[in-house]
Amino acid sequence: MLKILIIEDEAPSAKRLLKMIKEIEPDIELMGTLGSVSDAINWFRNNNTPELIFSDIQLSDGLSFEIYREIKLLCPVIFVTAYDQYAIEAFKVNSIDYLLKPIKKAQLEAAVDKFKELKPVVGAPAFDIEKLLQAYSERSNPYRDRIAVRYGDHIKTINAGDIAYFNTEDKVNFLTTHDARRYILDFNLDSVEAIVDPKMFFRINRQFIISINAITEMLAYTKSRVLVKLKPVPKAETVVSTDRSADFKIWLGAGKISS
Repeated sequence: MLKILIIEDEAPSAKRLLKMIKEIEPDIELMGTLGSVSDAINWFRNNNTPELIFSDIQLSDGLSFEIYREIKLLCPVIFVTAYDQYAIEAFKVNSIDYLLKPIKKAQLEAAVDKFKELKPVVGAPAFDIEKLLQAYSERSNPYRDRIAVRYGDHIKTINAGDIAYFNTEDKVNFLTTHDARRYILDFNLDSVEAIVDPKMFFRINRQFIISINAITEMLAYTKSRVLVKLKPVPKAETVVSTDRSADFKIWLGAGKISS
């Protein structure tokens, strides 16, 4: 019998998910349904570890990642969420799949099958995180090839290679392309940082994430910082923050600036 735990703060969603799981895998034992970070942390401290967790990400009192930072996780997780911007972080905490709501039975079944393939035999070591990450990377590219933006009353997609930088201005988030077109983003720079290819993009400070191909010149600045000149030229000065300067120089060595 497969022992599972569901972490989901919306009761109808939890009920629907459980119904689908039972249709796929009838021989299960539901150890609990939890709706908050605090409840989950308390549960893990007082109960045996399940064999498999189905977890939402945005809970009533925070992100479920807070649970897994607090508790050393000894079993795999299948994330079931309405948000796609957390995929990279999800696969750092034993995740074997990342399903977007509304999920289909076939998707859930494939995730459960993946769990069975990776499940160790009795007496074998616990799940190998490196193997979990490898299994994920073999199935999908975790970085976005394009970004959805608002364009008036419409929504359009911008290819990652066409993006010069992302920035925040007066609490509004923008995407600017190499041909100087600017679009409003519906998510913040923390989310952007999680979904763009780190070989191509770097967050130089709290306000800017830049493309390697947007850099035209770099100048020494105060306190070991670097002043980066970009094209198209942004309204604000683009200076690499002190705490990011060392990583920025390493990042430069990993990429090639296009002419």
